[in-house]
Amino acid sequence: MGREERLNIIREIEQERESRVFVFITGDRKGLETKIATDSFPFCLEHLRQMGHQRQIDLYLYSTGGITMAGFALVNLIREFCDIFNVIVPFKALSCATLIALGADNIYMTKIGQLSPIDPSVNHPLGPHTSIPGQPAKLVPVNVEDVNSYFDLAKNELGLKDEESLIAVFERLSRNIHPLTLGAINRSREQIRFLAKTLLSHHMKDQTKIDKIVETLVRGRFSHDYLIGHKEAKDVLGLKIRDMSETLTRSVMELYQEYDKVLQLSVPYNPEIILGANEVATGNFNGAIIESDNSTHVFRTVKEVKRVTLKPPVVPSPTIGCQERIISINWLEDKSI
Repeated sequence: MGREERLNIIREIEQERESRVFVFITGDRKGLETKIATDSFPFCLEHLRQMGHQRQIDLYLYSTGGITMAGFALVNLIREFCDIFNVIVPFKALSCATLIALGADNIYMTKIGQLSPIDPSVNHPLGPHTSIPGQPAKLVPVNVEDVNSYFDLAKNELGLKDEESLIAVFERLSRNIHPLTLGAINRSREQIRFLAKTLLSHHMKDQTKIDKIVETLVRGRFSHDYLIGHKEAKDVLGLKIRDMSETLTRSVMELYQEYDKVLQLSVPYNPEIILGANEVATGNFNGAIIESDNSTHVFRTVKEVKRVTLKPPVVPSPTIGCQERIISINWLEDKSI
């Protein structure tokens, strides 16, 4: 199947839902992960402008996360073009994608649909770094709630209550994480609560309920990796989860399977497969897609892969490996996929 077949499925969903469907997918293919970010916004705007103002827009969303402000801004952008904003979750809508779902008037989740906590991680220039021999040092994201849990551990498990002990705990932490990074973490913690409450207030008036949902998604599930299924999202969190008909569920999952093929979501990246018997090869990799009845945009990386021999001191003994060079990486329109 290709683009025209995908569009036929999109039209089936639109007909049943009496809405317009806007697809936004960032891939989690291992080795080629992409995330929700503002670089996609000009293309999102192009799709929405071609749609024009609609009574109802359904955002077909698959993503494992991204920049929280980008998620917040995407909801506001789509709401400029519709009276009712809904989110369809075929499978994963985690972290920043969950934040987007909070801004929807209704959430349509399949039985394997997943949401997650929204506690953010902070990448700060002064944050901790990790290094691998032969590679440049990389920033290590610091999870906001991990820092808070560190203090909870000191107070609740170790029984440190007096001011002097807690100051010592803070000083120990600040020796490993720069104080300015800790300040950014505190700001991020307050910001995510504000963003989530603001998005929920688009369609909820019960402030007590809003506060409960936000607190649960920020701190109440203990781990950022926790997965929230259809039943928990509806019955425990109290989100506006709507049931889907069998025909709608079938169409939603058929469409997901087609995007799985386009982005190869289920296929881990392996440069040896690109090379085959060649010593040098070039590959095109689609990492994200924005699609509607009007157009198709993909985030594409073009890589040159070369087979090389790694020698000491990079590795203990001579080893055959792969060297990669990115030739281009950008969003582009492609109606041929």
